Amino acid sequence: MKTDDRELIVVMKRYFAVKAELATLTAELEAERKAAGAQIGVFYDPRQNAEHAADLQRSQRLKGEMMSLMQRAEAWGRAALADDKCDRSEVEAEPEERERTAIDVPPLIDAPKDRTVPDTGLLQPSF
Repeated sequence: MKTDDRELIVVMKRYFAVKAELATLTAELEAERKAAGAQIGVFYDPRQNAEHAADLQRSQRLKGEMMSLMQRAEAWGRAALADDKCDRSEVEAEPEERERTAIDVPPLIDAPKDRTVPDTGLLQPSF
């Protein structure tokens, strides 16, 4: 396994750990909001809800961390795709190499050469 792949695994493990932590925190905050009978806009505003301000700010930090981790994973994915395209273009740049390694398969005996209907490009049915 490449180092880059290991780094992606570490990033994704952290992403899902943060996601679970955020889900737990969100559930706790929502339960407290409902128990208090507070309006959503008031409860989730740290300036108006000093009692839960630290948890609300932590929630925002966790969301930011999740976004950052996902951006790192997306960057890794884009780099991997670019590498794949580069590898494919190198293969396509050497068609004579493929021709030398290709296996020649003889045509089927008595197979019609062209079964397409003129001017349509559709295959004629064979009964």
